[in-house]
Amino acid sequence: MSKLYVIPTPIGNLDDITLRAIKVLATCDLILAEDTRTTAFLLKHLQIQKPIKSYHQHNEHKVLEEVIHALQSGQTIGLVSDAGTPAISDPGFLLVREAIKNNIETICLPGPTAFVPALVNTGFPCNEFSFYGFLPQKKGRQTKLKELAAEQKTFILYESPFRLVKLLEELRVVFGESRRVAVCRELSKLFEETRIGNFNELITHYKSKPAKGEIVVVVEALKANSKTDLIEN
Repeated sequence: MSKLYVIPTPIGNLDDITLRAIKVLATCDLILAEDTRTTAFLLKHLQIQKPIKSYHQHNEHKVLEEVIHALQSGQTIGLVSDAGTPAISDPGFLLVREAIKNNIETICLPGPTAFVPALVNTGFPCNEFSFYGFLPQKKGRQTKLKELAAEQKTFILYESPFRLVKLLEELRVVFGESRRVAVCRELSKLFEETRIGNFNELITHYKSKPAKGEIVVVVEALKANSKTDLIEN
């Protein structure tokens, strides 16, 4: 029986790969990779040799039928992104949906993803939270920011280091200066850092010391939304 495996890969530290992920990668007939060079480096580190095919946001529609046909013919295929869990702000959703439509067994392995350690590291309320990934860069951005204005739970965004200050400034307009926010960068890597403060403090900091690396932004829930505040009131 063919299977589609969705395989999380390390977001930085290669030791974060799971034993199960290694076993599955070693048994796949083909591995679909967001960037074949990144995946080739990982497989070399794991001493695994497998065919790798490019699968990313610019070609996923084009190669979808071919991949489904390969699965229907009996191949076992693994899907990986450059880092973390495929389909979470990375290609994968389209293929998983199509595989399910075609009654192909699909298994997503548990494993690394950036927003969970970022959320826990902040100490912000995380009994409930929302994840929005990357905001639209142009069309729809202002609409999404207006939607965020109604968000009362802790919420999480991804952002490029080059656009971090702009994002923080936009969020300050929506939420005011006092709402606490965290910028988590380079998670699991050598220069991992979580910096927490209000919008003014973090904007000032990152204007003087531009951020580098992968960025996760976590905005704290409204105080009234936390269990402690509800009890005190």
